[in-house]
Amino acid sequence: MEIAFWKYQGNGNDFIILDERDSARQLTSVQVRKLCDRHFGIGADGLMTLKEAEHADFKMSYYNADGELASMCGNGGRCIAMFANLMNIAPAEMSFEAYDGLHKAIVEEELLEGRKYAVSLQMADVAGVEQSGNFYFLDTGSPHYVEFVENLAEMDVFKEGSIIRFSERFSPGGTNVNFVELKDKRLFVRTYERGVEDETLSCGTGVTASAIAAFLKTGNKDFQIQTSGGEFRLSFEEDKGVFVKVWLHGPAEFVFKGQIKL
Repeated sequence: MEIAFWKYQGNGNDFIILDERDSARQLTSVQVRKLCDRHFGIGADGLMTLKEAEHADFKMSYYNADGELASMCGNGGRCIAMFANLMNIAPAEMSFEAYDGLHKAIVEEELLEGRKYAVSLQMADVAGVEQSGNFYFLDTGSPHYVEFVENLAEMDVFKEGSIIRFSERFSPGGTNVNFVELKDKRLFVRTYERGVEDETLSCGTGVTASAIAAFLKTGNKDFQIQTSGGEFRLSFEEDKGVFVKVWLHGPAEFVFKGQIKL
């Protein structure tokens, strides 16, 4: 069986997108792993399916590269919003269903000869931020550990991140792990993602968690956020300890499309 696919990336966080509106198939974890494999498949940090939704423009389901159905992905949400708009599935201002509820997204402007767009995504409200010792722990649609460090460029994020991800403290589900360096009004963020089980070039829910933690640490929320894959902006409001109107702003880009045998 051959299936059509599209490949998108958001600041280096790359995804396979399948338009499943007219399909009743259910991908197995083995099939998802094969498609995401960078040597024997298409290659991606994750895979998303787009399906019909009753009360939104579409429904997004996200699978990590390990083949398992996962929680919310911020960069994936921005990429699938751009895909839906370019495929005339949804208008430039849209809503879609995801693991953590209803999201709004806006395809804001066209860049680089029509291939790259700025896409803003409204994230879920964030409550119950935990501060313990030298780290923050919060859920921005996916669970995230945030630790502020120095000399981030020299850090072994894979080694240190995997230790925390698989630690007893966060078992059995584990957590994503972000290491953050503060320099004036800039945040440098590197993320170890569970499910990918490696450092990724960027993580949307990770930079969201990192910016909120930085606000709690410094009182400043006007940060320019830098990852290995590119830059983000985050805007939000705080209401009695709950973070609302959380918007993640960054680029999304179509990479290529094709067909592949399952």
